Amino acid sequence: MHGYEMIQEIGERSGGAWRPSPGSVYPTLQLLEDEGLIVSASEGGKKLFTLTDAGRTEAESGSEAPWEEAGRGVDWESANEIRQAGFGLMEAFGQVWKTGSADQRKKALAVIGDARKKLYLILADEH
Repeated sequence: MHGYEMIQEIGERSGGAWRPSPGSVYPTLQLLEDEGLIVSASEGGKKLFTLTDAGRTEAESGSEAPWEEAGRGVDWESANEIRQAGFGLMEAFGQVWKTGSADQRKKALAVIGDARKKLYLILADEH
């Protein structure tokens, strides 16, 4: 598969807990190719990577796949609640920013700043 497909696959296999960046995937692929563990071939304008026999042996001798570890112990229900809360906040802020007056934008910035401070106070266990 090509690099982008690998990024997608790792994201799926980890249940969304780990999605490596292209800036980490492509240099790693180059390193693996330099070490003879994978080979690449251009197909349809994309660079496809395949394990060599040495690469397959190395992969099979390794420990548990890192994407399996990445998703272990994640409370997906809480993670989704947090994600939805953050998206909801940013959606409301974006709406004020796009359609609001200068005064309304100023108030929205103050609300965001106040919310950030209150969140840190939760960690400090203050009210």
